[in-house]
Amino acid sequence: MISFELGVEDLAQTRFAVSPLGETVLSLRVLRDPGLSALHLPWRRTVRARVAEAGLDTGLLMSVVAGRLTLPDFLTPRPTAFESPFEDELDVVRRTPPERVRRDLLAAHAPDPLPAPLRAAAHPGAPAGVVAGAGAGARDGAVAALRDSLCAVLHRYWEIAVRPYWPQIRLVAEADMTYRARQLARGGAGLLFADIHPSLRWQEGVLHIHKMLSTHRVRASGQGLLLVPSVFAHKPAPPVDPEEPPSLLYPCRGVATLWAPLPGPGGDAPAGAARALVPLLGAPRARLLGLLAEPLATIELARRLRVTPSAVSQHLRVLHAAGLLTRARQGRQVLYRRSPLGDQLARGGAPPTGAGAPTVPLSS
Repeated sequence: MISFELGVEDLAQTRFAVSPLGETVLSLRVLRDPGLSALHLPWRRTVRARVAEAGLDTGLLMSVVAGRLTLPDFLTPRPTAFESPFEDELDVVRRTPPERVRRDLLAAHAPDPLPAPLRAAAHPGAPAGVVAGAGAGARDGAVAALRDSLCAVLHRYWEIAVRPYWPQIRLVAEADMTYRARQLARGGAGLLFADIHPSLRWQEGVLHIHKMLSTHRVRASGQGLLLVPSVFAHKPAPPVDPEEPPSLLYPCRGVATLWAPLPGPGGDAPAGAARALVPLLGAPRARLLGLLAEPLATIELARRLRVTPSAVSQHLRVLHAAGLLTRARQGRQVLYRRSPLGDQLARGGAPPTGAGAPTVPLSS
């Protein structure tokens, strides 16, 4: 079990971030073990074919995933901004001292020996599992070369496997952060951590992460807690190194919809009504109207439609002005839902009688 002691100041400094590099590294576990998540099988099938076609060094790439599916900490550095570019995060990895690279690789794979692609580079000229008599400078040079090779293959893998899907991955993560922020506002830390994962337990100012291979306790001491939602994480993943500041990669909500086919032009509207709505409203607005049988925020709509939130906002304003949507504020979000007129239009029925189409609050 790993535990984070969080004081009032730490909770005040709790923040969220998304990490392109973190997602890239975590996706390697799904690529290695399809049993981790059936939800990612469509992505895995596509990516395996692309990786093979590109001729990537999969031996080196997959060697960073230990038999227990642990990963070395230096490959997932703590994000310093809400969303740093992948290249900036990879530059941090490139600057990792060789001793830290060696330590993290050994810790991730322990008690097993390092796999051959890592072991040969870390100890040049030595038989498998034996440290050579070469000097420290030579060994550090070999580890630095290994680090740079890993960075090169990770960059190519990012371009093939994750970057093409990054816009929708980011929208899923942002939708999760919106939900978590609302949980924190409504019920404090207890509600925030209550439904992230069964392995998490918040008790008397301490966040306990159960079912971890390591066992240590970290006092945040004013460093705060960094929360990083991930579509590829199957369980909470704190740093293995107890010297690292408190952070937590965790499985985010909405992954089930990530690789789902896009909804049709009318969303959940009947097919006949959907076809009729497209010439009237245009495909994007017809699709939105179909989705808004339930109250949804702009960022959730953007995630489902795989477009930018600003594009969704423009169409929502038009539909609201036409009386087809109602809206209401909930905390820091504005939720939209079809009005009675919008319901009739989406379902292909006659519009409501009477002068105009009165809107109703979402709570009705």
